Amino acid sequence: MTEAALPIRVVALYKFTPLRDLDAIRDALDRRCHAEDIKGTLLLADEGINGTIAGADDAIEQVLGDIRGLPGCADLEIKDSRAKAPPFLRMKVRIKREIVTMGKADVDPLRGTGHYVAPEDWNALIDDPDTIVIDTRNDYEVAVGTFAGAINPCTRSFRDFPSWFEAHREMLEGEGGRRPKIAMFCTGGIRCEKSTAFLKSEGLDEVYHLKGGILAYLETIPSDQSRWQGDCFVFDERVTVGHGLQPGDYVLCRACRMPVGPEERASPFYVSGISCPACHADRTDAQRERYAERERQVRLAEARGEAHVGAAIADRDPD
Repeated sequence: MTEAALPIRVVALYKFTPLRDLDAIRDALDRRCHAEDIKGTLLLADEGINGTIAGADDAIEQVLGDIRGLPGCADLEIKDSRAKAPPFLRMKVRIKREIVTMGKADVDPLRGTGHYVAPEDWNALIDDPDTIVIDTRNDYEVAVGTFAGAINPCTRSFRDFPSWFEAHREMLEGEGGRRPKIAMFCTGGIRCEKSTAFLKSEGLDEVYHLKGGILAYLETIPSDQSRWQGDCFVFDERVTVGHGLQPGDYVLCRACRMPVGPEERASPFYVSGISCPACHADRTDAQRERYAERERQVRLAEARGEAHVGAAIADRDPD
């Protein structure tokens, strides 16, 4: 599909920088986003800003101009993609303790992270037999797609990553004084800022991470040279993207908020808006009745040309 057929600009961004007066920043960004009809989520904390927003090109530029005017954000890097329809139904600007939640207050990416690796150099690093490749995302994200040979820590939340590290420290530290290279990756790069900073604080130095994350890799590396397998889960209504950041072939189960691929949708346990193979056994008849009514209201809203908040992806941040 050409860019002309994908009129919505989707921008993922983050920046670790000390921010103060968060209430004033939140209110100003909220006003700007609503004035420009921008949808998405922006997270603010003392440590910086993180989020994904979508809208018309000129409107996005207005919001990015405001963000780049924040302390330390002049060199803000973004990751662009396109969508044929708005991938968010509302705008949220929130203040949190962390812009990506690891739960380790002493981990500060501004004091040092792993070595950045450009997408063009990533294949050579992960093809090295002395490299341990770790997917820092959560289990449901890894199930949709990952790099060949990557370790899945099987975490339910990014908060679980430090515990996983402690349980596997011996493997990561290597044997006989020879430490392996550790290559880490995540969706857009932000989780690796913290995970690599955490490993360095634990005394590991040969730590690397994919600059710009999976999104930068899928945008940059041709599919015939790619080590990526599957799709990449994204936290919006596109659900997944593939090479070239084209929308993937997954939908969201409205009962459990998990991605559902073509094979799962062929299951008798998949009913749009009500259940999927992952959650069918865990839901009661009363719950399924509520989901069915919500789905009916969503369809009625669509017929009226309106957005129904019940159709929106859950308020789930990438942590």
